Amino acid sequence: MFVTAQQLEQQMPDASRLLSDEPEMESCLHYMQLLLLVTSLEWLWRDQNDFFISANLTIYFISRQQLKNREFRGPDFFLVKDTEKRPRTSWVVWEEDGHYPDLIIELLSDSTAKVDLNLKKSLYENRFHTPEYFWFSPESLEFTGFKLVGNQYK
Repeated sequence: MFVTAQQLEQQMPDASRLLSDEPEMESCLHYMQLLLLVTSLEWLWRDQNDFFISANLTIYFISRQQLKNREFRGPDFFLVKDTEKRPRTSWVVWEEDGHYPDLIIELLSDSTAKVDLNLKKSLYENRFHTPEYFWFSPESLEFTGFKLVGNQYK
């Protein structure tokens, strides 16, 4: 069955009411790493208004049903280029002209590593098509990065 753009839009919730649903930081070390990432980029691009960066913010990417099933994700850090720089309470793909993050960084911990290395990597590669994905462990200093080549991370 074919769904028109107008029908699809009617199914989407009002983004102004979608709040981030991410858990608190794993540790103060994780918090400091995210603070460093965000403040460094904000300072570096202080004269630009065409990007959005955030830490620990939910990305809603499917539909209202996604909200019911609680099937949404929030990267530890993400960057979206070519968008308006303004505060948001969540990133709602259908309200942002279909823009997904251009860069995602996950900070690994004992409680999140399995999800970050498997489920989230697959989601960012196959659904989001995020051009660059990295993970970093503040404890072990493991740092791994992927670039989307075609439809696969290399």
